[in-house]
Amino acid sequence: MIAYSYRVTQGTKSKQQFTDSQWERNLSLRNELNEQKEKNRELQKELNNKHEMVREYESQLADEAQVYFNLAEDAEKYRMFLGKVKVKGEGVKVTLSDGEYDPNDPNINNYLVHEHHVFKVITELYISGASAIAINGQRLTHNSYILCDGPVITVDGYQYPAPFEITAIGEPEVLSSALNITGGIKDQLVNDQIIFSLQEQNEIIIDPIVGRK
Repeated sequence: MIAYSYRVTQGTKSKQQFTDSQWERNLSLRNELNEQKEKNRELQKELNNKHEMVREYESQLADEAQVYFNLAEDAEKYRMFLGKVKVKGEGVKVTLSDGEYDPNDPNINNYLVHEHHVFKVITELYISGASAIAINGQRLTHNSYILCDGPVITVDGYQYPAPFEITAIGEPEVLSSALNITGGIKDQLVNDQIIFSLQEQNEIIIDPIVGRK
């Protein structure tokens, strides 16, 4: 019995010593794990902050890109209005031709196309939303001038004989309706013995201004 008690006691001590050692090891690992978790939380906070900074930078870049895009778009519009770039789009083509010769009317000016006839058409087209207009291919700008010199008209220094082809880029139906309105430009020109022709076009190309005389 004494020998048995000794062995039990020794076994208990060994078991207790093993348990204490394991517990200390587990405690050490637990502490290390908690420290690592704390480090991970700190790193996660730092990562979240970095993500937020990146989003702010991206937002700023997007705003700047939009500003640059708007500036570029505005610059392109100004170039178009100044006649510096080629433009293409749908629109209308108006042709003004001299009226038929009337032997009973000795005044030839009564059936010729004059600059005021052309002005009427151009003004109505601009009012109706035309973005670009050309006369016989000559691009018009904000400071263009048109002069009448007998059977020809001068556009920014270039002379053109009749018929005068006015091309305009814009909404075809809107431009056509504006010119065809009862008592409007078309009726006025026809009353002046001018031959008036109007066609809607799916594509009109107007070249930029290359220079002036």
